This record gives sequence, structure tokens and C-alpha cells, in this order.
Amino acid sequence: MVFDTRLARELANDLLRIKAIKLQPNEAFIWTSGMKSPIYCDNRKTLSYPGIRNKISEGLIQVIRELLPETEAIAGVATAGIPQASIVADRLRLPMGYVRSKAKDHGLKNLIEGDIKPGSKVTVIEDLISTGKSSLAAVDALREHGYEVIGLLSNFNYGIPVAENTIKSYGIKCYALSDYMTLIEVAIENKMVNDSEIESLRAWRTRPNDWPN
Repeated sequence: MVFDTRLARELANDLLRIKAIKLQPNEAFIWTSGMKSPIYCDNRKTLSYPGIRNKISEGLIQVIRELLPETEAIAGVATAGIPQASIVADRLRLPMGYVRSKAKDHGLKNLIEGDIKPGSKVTVIEDLISTGKSSLAAVDALREHGYEVIGLLSNFNYGIPVAENTIKSYGIKCYALSDYMTLIEVAIENKMVNDSEIESLRAWRTRPNDWPN
């Protein structure tokens, strides 16, 4: 769910302007999962633009203050979720940790880094939600270590129905600062895509596994 439609449109414009998001309806990107997609999002680019970086952190902070005020700690999802999680935790004066994609194979072999009090109510910050697998793996890890995950926030969400339904089944609040459908609307208004490309872009979201057939 998008938190604020005005912010969602602003951020979509920003992401397109700095080319953090690329649209290729006629030449698919291949994700790590093997899924074909007409869109590629690299939120790491936003870290190099102070104005956009601040807009994202302030948006995440507003979500937490208004909708997740019971948050006692922030957890970033490695690696791209860590920078914004750190900024947000610092401004809210909250403990912060992060969840690795897999446990270290040396030292203490930690999966979760930081020193968050067990039982804390945690809000997870992710840069991007696509299939939802990495985000929910982080939620599972936190729960297994005794934390109460109450929220999952992201800069951007593709809004793939299967992922949305899976996240809902976890019983946590999920909010994004911007999403795929908002981005497509902005791209259309800016005449960045033609009619046939618009149809293909819309079709991908509803049936990503069958796209581009």
C-alpha cells in the first residue's frame, strides 16, 4: 500500500529522472529469480542525491510516527535496506540492526547484526519489494530470534499480486513510498512510453510469470 499519493508521484518522478528506474517493455531484464521484467529499479542511486535521500528518509519516518508509533527498533534488510534504516533509526533515536541474506560462515556466524533487546517491536526497512522473498526471509529471521515484527516499509513496491497476498498472510503492516502503478502513470504523463508499451507494462504486473506472452 502506498502511504501518500503525492509523495509517491514525486518519488516516481525522481527515480525516473536520475535513472534509478529503467523501463524496457521490449527488452526484458532478467531478475535473480529468473523472472523476466520490463523494469529495473536501483534504489542505491538515491543515496547519491541528498534531496531525494532525505525525501525517502522523511517519508519513512512519517509512516512510522503516524502508523507504527509503537516501533521500538529498526531493522534493515541487507544490503540496500541498511543505509535508510540507519538514517531513520538515527533520527528517531531508536536501536538499529540489520538482517543478512545468510549467516556469516565465520566468527560468531550471525544472521542478525546489532544489539536489539529481545522481544522488541521491530519495523523492517527494505529498499525494494519485488517477489517479497528477501523481505519475508528477514521477517522470518527476526521472528525466529524472538522479535515482534510489526511493519515492513520500502522505498518502492512492484505490487505483484502474489507477493502482496503472501505479505498479507504474515499479518504485518506493509507500506511503500512509491509503487509500480504510480510509476507507470508518471511515465505516461511524461510521454516516456507509447500505447503498446503501456499495455505491456500493465500486463506484466498482473501476470509476471507469463510476460511477455
